Amino acid sequence: MPRCPKINNAQPVSKEELGRATWTFLHTLGAQFPDKPTRQQKKDVKELMAILSRIYPCKECADNFKDVLRANPVEAGSQAEFSQWLCRTHNVVNRRKPRKVGVSL
Repeated sequence: MPRCPKINNAQPVSKEELGRATWTFLHTLGAQFPDKPTRQQKKDVKELMAILSRIYPCKECADNFKDVLRANPVEAGSQAEFSQWLCRTHNVVNRRKPRKVGVSL
């Protein structure tokens, strides 16, 4: 069985890289979520979001995500519902990020 390489002195990724990778994973999860999830699948995806808000490598991001989850509880009754919830939640998170001022070409 192939082994994962041991990582020594791994360089941390930027918040932006981490965020993009996380949202790619979450939107992929949403796209693959069942149309008719079981009670356990609904529970699992809600717990995953709660866990992310506790162990996310960026503490500031984790704390912000906790606030977002409190205001926007996970909706996971179907694939469409969960995917829409992810889109709305992603938009909420994006609105909380500071905007860069000015445009460069």
